[in-house]
Amino acid sequence: MTESTTPRLLYGDSLTVGYGEAPVLADVDFTLEPGKLTVLLGPNGCGKSTLLKTLARTMIPDGGRVLLDGNDIHRQSTRAVARMLGILPQSPTAPDGLTVRELVALGRFPYQSMLRQWSRRDQEAVEAAMAEVAVTEFADRPVDSLSGGQRQRCWIAMVLAQETGLLLLDEPTTFLDLKVQVDLLELLATMTHKGGRTLLVVLHDLNLAAAYADTLVMMKAGKILQRGTPSATFTASNLKAAFDLDARIVADPESGRPVCIPIRPGYVAAPESTEASVAT
Repeated sequence: MTESTTPRLLYGDSLTVGYGEAPVLADVDFTLEPGKLTVLLGPNGCGKSTLLKTLARTMIPDGGRVLLDGNDIHRQSTRAVARMLGILPQSPTAPDGLTVRELVALGRFPYQSMLRQWSRRDQEAVEAAMAEVAVTEFADRPVDSLSGGQRQRCWIAMVLAQETGLLLLDEPTTFLDLKVQVDLLELLATMTHKGGRTLLVVLHDLNLAAAYADTLVMMKAGKILQRGTPSATFTASNLKAAFDLDARIVADPESGRPVCIPIRPGYVAAPESTEASVAT
């Protein structure tokens, strides 16, 4: 692991953030655990994306501060932060005609300056990032010619090209088919556990969050409601408190991870037949 991909410490201290007069986050403390895949989960408007953007330095808190490796993130230069932390916003778009290789190369901007132009090291980082997310075969194709899942992998490759140990992704599975979502989350899990990185991801699918998170953080109304392992956090009472959802929690027979089964109001299950069906 290079120095640039060493896990970083990210901490939000008493964060209060709002749009206008209404606070979206209210006095929130948040510590990102190094070397783990942490998922932010909560109903729409609860502050998940606002918290991620604030931690990533793209929003300035009205109160509190964000510390990156013990230093106030807003007292550091953009390039210095970008060498330690990468962010992928929700639903990014690329200019028409931009190739995959050109997009991924944008991830090298923290290392470029008037005195340091494109180098062999930059090229190696771009090639390695494309290989890690399996988009090398698309390198010379326009990004806008690819499927949604392929495009999202290209954006992740761009962030990987920054060679940071800390990645923040805002709803990377939005608008993707279920199989593509699963494949993408498998990639993120591999990037975390085999790549030695720390990931903070906003997700909206409850069961996928429980299936892939090392740590789940449940939010509601600008506050952190619960945090912990999926088995400790993904409970019927917590889902009711966060989402006002009545559900049963069962264990996945393969992984042992918790699975949410919504309870249908007024639904009565039909009795199981005692007669074996006969094939004709």
